[in-house]
Amino acid sequence: MYENVINGIWWIPGRDKFLPDSHMYVIGTPEASDYSIVDCGLMEMGSYKLEELGKIGIKPNDIKRIIMTHTHIDHIGCLPELLKEMPHVEICVHSAEAEQLETGDASIIFGSSMFESMIRENFSLPEGYFKTTVHRKLNNGDLLTLGGIQFKVVHIPGHSAGSIGLWNEENRLFMSGDTIYADGAIGRYDLESANPSELKNSLKIIGALGVDILLPCHNRIVKRGAEAMVANTVEQWVQFIND
Repeated sequence: MYENVINGIWWIPGRDKFLPDSHMYVIGTPEASDYSIVDCGLMEMGSYKLEELGKIGIKPNDIKRIIMTHTHIDHIGCLPELLKEMPHVEICVHSAEAEQLETGDASIIFGSSMFESMIRENFSLPEGYFKTTVHRKLNNGDLLTLGGIQFKVVHIPGHSAGSIGLWNEENRLFMSGDTIYADGAIGRYDLESANPSELKNSLKIIGALGVDILLPCHNRIVKRGAEAMVANTVEQWVQFIND
């Protein structure tokens, strides 16, 4: 069941299976007639995400772009399913992960050989299944106007090399991907292209933003009053993570 966060931003919760399914966010005010999706979800979740878009009143042709906070499989798994329904959309990924996506290198997508074996046992994925054209390579500080709402791209590597967040200063709203969650949790830093030192620095960057609305890609969202919780999470983890 989708939920409206603020005017022009909707949350479509993930539906976990044996793996977590990323939340999907939809951005765009009706008067702008320009909608963006942030992250997709796991394989076989495309129909569910499309159904929820329909309940909001958004058709596949209304979507102009899909922005990936990073390219792990629980975020990008159903991208091929969505592209069948919306082949016109632009794909936007941080430059650090764009080349792998375009060449079909799935090492970051699977995260580890163990996860790859487990996933291939449960899903039939032909070679090159995730190979995708990247229309826009994002970098830190890029400004995006999405359906009448402005965001700044914040590069927050550590969970993966190309992890990003989207910061809307007006509402102090931060889409954090898998770098930081609600309730004291952070993303893993033992997967392909992860880096604990970079993650520690990225948490400090997030802590300095003054986040009020926190929209991570798993578990619950925080619609108001996230600043103290984010600060406590950052303080605890920067002491714990070994460089």
